[in-house]
Amino acid sequence: MTVDTPLGLAALRRFCGDVECMYRINPYLEFQAWQPLSADEFRVSWRNLSNQQSATLELRREAESADAFSIVYSTGIKQRTRFSMELVPGGSRLVVTDVYASLPEEEQARHMVEVDKSLAAWGWALHAHLRREHRWGWNPLWRWGMRRFWLPMRPSARRISMLIVLVTLAEFAFFLLVALIWWIEHR
Repeated sequence: MTVDTPLGLAALRRFCGDVECMYRINPYLEFQAWQPLSADEFRVSWRNLSNQQSATLELRREAESADAFSIVYSTGIKQRTRFSMELVPGGSRLVVTDVYASLPEEEQARHMVEVDKSLAAWGWALHAHLRREHRWGWNPLWRWGMRRFWLPMRPSARRISMLIVLVTLAEFAFFLLVALIWWIEHR
């Protein structure tokens, strides 16, 4: 998956330094727990809605260079997720690659249910988040709300909250329209 962002390379590096934030953006992961074990190791419990699998595992961040690192999984057929960053005209690019274990052919069919199908949706969510980060990241209140309130919510709760906000805005716009019509009529 490739994500083009308007962020500079330094800003993308800072963003990728927060592994929890990156994983919480995935709209198919429902987290039960995220526990840091050290600066580069985490114990997580999640339910992956793309393959209906629940897992408790340890993640380890392994740096390859200043612009590339991998998240290594302790269990499952997915061995690692590799993140690499590069400078492109107009911003930067994040490339995310899932690496799976090589299994004998007879074992592959048995483990197909474990394959994570959320990579494309995660890419779209990362792209949208990084565009918002570029636009609103200067605002400390926005950053605080995203990190402490919005991202810790379950993906379904985020979708429902967004619908409630949009319906409320539509109701308010309709109220203003009615008030404007009343004001024009009674002027």
